Order: sequence, then C-alpha cells, then structure tokens
Amino acid sequence: MNKILTAIAMLAMVMTQVVNAASDDATFLETVKHGYADSNGVKIHYVELGKGPLVLMIHGFPDFWYTWRHQMQALASDYRVVAIDQRGYNKSDAPMLVEDYAFPALLGDVAAVIRHLGEDKATIVGHDWGASVAWQFAIHMPQMTEKLVILNVPHPNGFLRELAQNHSQQEASSYARQFIAGKPTDPKILFGEPMNPKTLASWVKDNVAQRHYVEAFGRSSFTAMLNYYKANYPRKPYKDAWEHAKTKPLPKLQMPVLMFHGLDDWALKAHGLNGTWDWIDKDFTLVTVPGAGHFVQHDAAELVSTTIKSWLLARPNNQPQLSSPQTNVDVSENTK
Repeated sequence: MNKILTAIAMLAMVMTQVVNAASDDATFLETVKHGYADSNGVKIHYVELGKGPLVLMIHGFPDFWYTWRHQMQALASDYRVVAIDQRGYNKSDAPMLVEDYAFPALLGDVAAVIRHLGEDKATIVGHDWGASVAWQFAIHMPQMTEKLVILNVPHPNGFLRELAQNHSQQEASSYARQFIAGKPTDPKILFGEPMNPKTLASWVKDNVAQRHYVEAFGRSSFTAMLNYYKANYPRKPYKDAWEHAKTKPLPKLQMPVLMFHGLDDWALKAHGLNGTWDWIDKDFTLVTVPGAGHFVQHDAAELVSTTIKSWLLARPNNQPQLSSPQTNVDVSENTK
C-alpha cells in the first residue's frame, strides 16, 4: 500500500510540474509582442519583450524565435529583447531562390529589423545559422553591432580551418554536404529520417515546447532550411577554400564578444574555438559548457541566461570599452 501511495504522490508531483510549466509558458506567450519588419519586400516576423537597450536574437536550424524564451525572460527587466524568425521559418516569408538565403540577404534582414525598431545598432545574439549570421553581421556591419554573443559556432576562420585540417570536423559535417546535394523530399535527408515537422522537432526535450516547434515547422519552408546550406556552407576542397580565405583576411572585430560552446556538440567541434582571440580586438569571453550539446541555450538555459545578463550589465552601452585581458580557453587537440 505504501508503495502505491508513493507512486501516486510522485505521479501527482510530475503532473503538477507539467501543469505549472504549461501555465508559465502560456503566460510568457501572452506577454510578448509580435511584429513584422520589411526587408526588401521579405516580411520578417519578430517577438519583443522588455524595455532598454536593444538585444536582437537570431535562431538557427531547425529552430524559430521561441528557442530564446529563457534568455528573453531573464533579460527583459533591463533590455528590449527581440527574437526574430529567420526568413523561411515560422511566420516570416520564405523566398524561393537559393540566393535569397545568401549572407547578404540574411544580414539585410537583421539590419531591417533594427531600423524598423527605430534603433541604429543592437547587441547581436546568435545560435547555429543565427550565430553564423551574427559573426558576418559584426564583421561587415560593425557600426550596427554594439556587442556580440555567439552560441556554438566558431569564428568563420576557425571553422574553415578545421574543415581544411581536422578529419573529425570533416566527418561531422557530412550532414551538411547531404543537405547541399539533397532536397527536402529525400526520404533520409534528415540524419537518416524524412524531413517533416515532427522529425525536425525531435531534438526538443520539453513536451510543451515540442508542440510549439511542430506547429512552427508546419508553417516553415523545408526548402528554405536547406537553402541556408546551399547558399553559404563551405565547399570542397576545403584546403583550397582555407588557403584562399587566408589571402583575404577578415577585419578584426571591434566590439566585445561573449561566446558559449556546449562541449557535447557533435556537429561543430570545439577545436574551432582555438585562435578566436586572434580575430577580436576587444575583450573576449569564452564559456565552455561540459555536458551541454549543440543547443546550449536549452541544455544550460540558466547558465546561458545569467551569464549573458551579467556580461551585458558589466558593459553598459555608450561607455568606454573594457581593456581587461581576454579570457582564453585552449582546447587544442591533435588534428588529422
């Protein structure tokens, strides 16, 4: 009897937690404001919470604005936090052509949202493809980048170097080569599975959140998702691409940079972090997170949220930039 009562009590506790989580989620969704910005005729959907200096968040693949819910709630007391749906995802428009997803168009979307919100610049936060866009935005549009926060994507130089020199990164990137060559209707295009809303959302662990993802992916363009890879991902031979890139060095970043990397990320190896400090001229903070995977903003939500907030508060806008030494973490390993 005691065992039965204990089991019933545990079940009731779990059900209470589920109900509370759903209630908190519903409250959050009722609190945020939705809007649209025009980017050269492409409608970009965004969600907004809080007041203060602008923080713009950019998701990756396969994802949508909701990926930032924990960070938005943590920052909203001090910042105007805006999370966008990148083109092709959820409620944003999905142009048809591959070139519509090249970096110039994606950077234009970010700039359009910032201007639409009546601002000249923002702190840019990005994950996965959103991080790639954030790197490129900071490199090519530094005048609009107050600060930069990157999640689980190496600097473009570090990533291309690893593709050229590191066999483990070459192997890990095999999925991208399949995306480049394939189409959404290929039966095993998504890591051996078909591409549909449920398989795209299979990485989401929380049941309440997963339902939102399935709905969002049902509104998204699978062709657009692959077009990010077709338009921007480095092509073989990687060594030639790396040698060519070294002849046209990217400008060093002139804003503070905070970088997270979940060390259990199988797609983007931590070797790519090495040397990042050589490409940044302001203070650089690197946070490696053991036990967290590619979606570090989910796997270590509290750590990511509190770290971003404290890092931003220590660097108020329109103040002299910090001259403290960079925080370097050497994750060197022999490459083959």
